[in-house]
Amino acid sequence: MITPVVTAPLTPVGRLRQTALRCALAAGAAPAVATLHSWHDPGVLCPLRRFTGIPCPVCGSTTVFVEAGHGHWLAALTANPVTVVAVLGLLTAPLGGGAWWWRLAPRTRGRLIASAAVISWVWQLNRLGVGLS
Repeated sequence: MITPVVTAPLTPVGRLRQTALRCALAAGAAPAVATLHSWHDPGVLCPLRRFTGIPCPVCGSTTVFVEAGHGHWLAALTANPVTVVAVLGLLTAPLGGGAWWWRLAPRTRGRLIASAAVISWVWQLNRLGVGLS
């Protein structure tokens, strides 16, 4: 039998520390990945886009990370704005600003996720010049 681990809630200082750690790790990993990508560009990573030419809703997420690592913030934002918002939300989650998310009904959360995916997909189709007709 597996016993669940119960931890005490984080104090405000603990939340700030955890957020700072997440941001520091991301800030360190992004330039490292960007440098590695500069040495060896593997090309298109998305299987859907590689084989069909049609991007998926999360296409551009690697580009977001690489462009941020190079310090090209606008290029990162335009590669996939939904990914940028999601990453910022995950990095700052310990601060507790996302508690509203869990108060939403599961169906509402699902609809918001589906809407974000559709918006992201339309963005990618437009960004990469794939026609919607």
